Amino acid sequence: MSAATVELRRCHGIEEFRACVALQKEVWNFTDAELVPLRMFVVADKVGGQVMGAFDGDVMVGFALSVPGTRTGHVYLHSHMLAVRKDHRNSGLGRRLKLMQREDAMARGIELIEWTFDPLEIKNAYLNLEKLGAIARRYNINQYGITSSPLQGGLPSDRLIAEWWLKSKRVETLLEKGKNPAIQAESSISVPALIYDWKASAETRAKAQQVQERNREQFLRAFNHGLAVLGYERDAEGNGKFLLGRWDEKWSYASEK
Repeated sequence: MSAATVELRRCHGIEEFRACVALQKEVWNFTDAELVPLRMFVVADKVGGQVMGAFDGDVMVGFALSVPGTRTGHVYLHSHMLAVRKDHRNSGLGRRLKLMQREDAMARGIELIEWTFDPLEIKNAYLNLEKLGAIARRYNINQYGITSSPLQGGLPSDRLIAEWWLKSKRVETLLEKGKNPAIQAESSISVPALIYDWKASAETRAKAQQVQERNREQFLRAFNHGLAVLGYERDAEGNGKFLLGRWDEKWSYASEK
């Protein structure tokens, strides 16, 4: 299914917000206690957040949820969830939803959208860094605790924080030319393609945890030395590699832990 045949629009009304909750359940398979509830979608729509939906006819096949935040007096958006149904993945739909978020944010004078992502998720990391132009220079250990989602594989919910500076040279170059500006990588951090299989089985989960712990240490050390994640590579076997270097742009809202 081509994402181009899918209509994107803001969600309004209880039934469309209910569809977001149902799709969230389908994608992450959380227990009910861990689902973002209907009321949160309603509130986000009312207080300056974003609830963007993707519809194939009358059926919701994707959504993006963000809420407003502030840091050192600056308003930004925290994009908390982006979900795409399995039969519509790998079609560019996730990127289209993010670009819709960008367009809406810029129309309101907002310069930054942030979100967190699992550094063990290879496709997601590639989208964030190479297709959207986000950077990362902060790492949260076990941000949500041990979650009920099978996607987490029972591991600590470590997260990188994606910073998407909407008017940066990096993002504008990517959108204009289809690739990020050249970078000079000082180090790299690898994720094996087998990580998904290792997380899925109790017999091999310790291998996945070893990768997570090794990479956690490398990220924290690199960020303490002023490096940022600026690129991502995937090889023919599906292995991933974060590329870290020094970002030459000055976009920053002083970090708050």
